[in-house]
Amino acid sequence: MRAAWMAQELLTTFADDIYSLTLQPSEVNGSYIIYVDGVALINRKELGHFPEIKEVKQLIRDKVNPEKSLGHSDRK
Repeated sequence: MRAAWMAQELLTTFADDIYSLTLQPSEVNGSYIIYVDGVALINRKELGHFPEIKEVKQLIRDKVNPEKSLGHSDRK
């Protein structure tokens, strides 16, 4: 459920920057990896925690459209 919600958030936030998004069930329990252009950008196991949406949006923005303002998600 959380992955589907994040996918919708990303499609809404990056409507002009993301052309497709795929959710793929994992064979490994607890796996959560976000790839951008085939490169792993976010890996839950490497982070040591499940990323918050703010963190995900900032990392994706920095990769796909660094000039984009994320409004309240840019505030610390």
